[in-house]
Amino acid sequence: MTGLYDIIGVPFGYLMRLIYAIFKNYAVSIIVFTIVTRLLMFPVNFSTQKSSARMQLLNPKLEKLRKSFANNPQRLQEEQQKLYQEEGVNPMASCLPTFIQMFLLFGVLDVVYKPLTHILDMGKSIINSALEIAGVDPSKTGLRGELKIMESVAADKGKFASLGSDFVDKVYEFNQKFTIFGANLGKTPTLHPETWNREAIILAAIPFLAGLAQLLYSFYTQMHQKKVNPSMQQAGGGCMNVMLYGMPLFSIWMAFTFPAGLGFYWIWSSLISFIITFALNQYFTPERIKVINEKEKEKAKAYAEKHPEKKTFMQRMVEQQAELERQQNGSSGEKMSRSEQNKANRDKLKEARKRMAEKYGDQYEDDNDEE
Repeated sequence: MTGLYDIIGVPFGYLMRLIYAIFKNYAVSIIVFTIVTRLLMFPVNFSTQKSSARMQLLNPKLEKLRKSFANNPQRLQEEQQKLYQEEGVNPMASCLPTFIQMFLLFGVLDVVYKPLTHILDMGKSIINSALEIAGVDPSKTGLRGELKIMESVAADKGKFASLGSDFVDKVYEFNQKFTIFGANLGKTPTLHPETWNREAIILAAIPFLAGLAQLLYSFYTQMHQKKVNPSMQQAGGGCMNVMLYGMPLFSIWMAFTFPAGLGFYWIWSSLISFIITFALNQYFTPERIKVINEKEKEKAKAYAEKHPEKKTFMQRMVEQQAELERQQNGSSGEKMSRSEQNKANRDKLKEARKRMAEKYGDQYEDDNDEE
């Protein structure tokens, strides 16, 4: 897992180092870092929002299919996949932003845990020497080693004199700027501090603000879905409620588990996501999405005609479903009754027993009692 943090953290570290070099304040750098990463993700958000808006146009057709095949779930799934293919819509498109969000989270965690590496650009050798002086065992502290170094330098600069004044001064100065309103963002928030001072109150507030920001985003998203797609809202009410309250609670738990810098990032990430989602919802009006939908359908049709050998995601899904149905119903392609299916399964079992008997030289007796 540590290797994964290292790989993903490198590009985010370069970005954070550049931003910190400009603003010279860690909290401000996190805000700017969040804005930049969200802008980099904007094309993905735009594409996802467009796909979601196009899905809304299919609601009447999907509702008709649900009524027509209410008692045949397998056929309903097949017809839905065919409809998605004809319309050129991928219902799984909304999963991509979630994956990227988790990818971003790993990068941010590494930057928060390793400011000496990513922001001050210090080498491993001097960091290892500092760990020894601070009496920190990396195997026990995990990713928190560099934060422990910063705490130790702030408590006693003299201990690290052997590493040179440049190291001591850089770490000590950075530690003073590693704060928000005087609270050190390298510390982990807790509801049971030794003393309820100003820093403890600010740190404890960060997780709840992160949960509140996530609740705002989740609530707006759910209300918008309810407005544009009431039938889906009714069908998935329980799941929607889990998302509405589950994500904010998850945000609070995460912010109490990791250094406060992560919770601070989460606050701004949720707020900026809310702003972008609100703006895109205003952009994708019903009139505009109808025009976009026709263009996308024509584009998908033209591409399919030009590249008949290439299959879309939905085409592969439809073919896999058809193949599965063919295997279940027999090679003839005709649907079998349950008794016919059971007989076919028994015949396959008998054939397998016969082959095993022949392989090991045993005598095979056909047991007709199974019929």
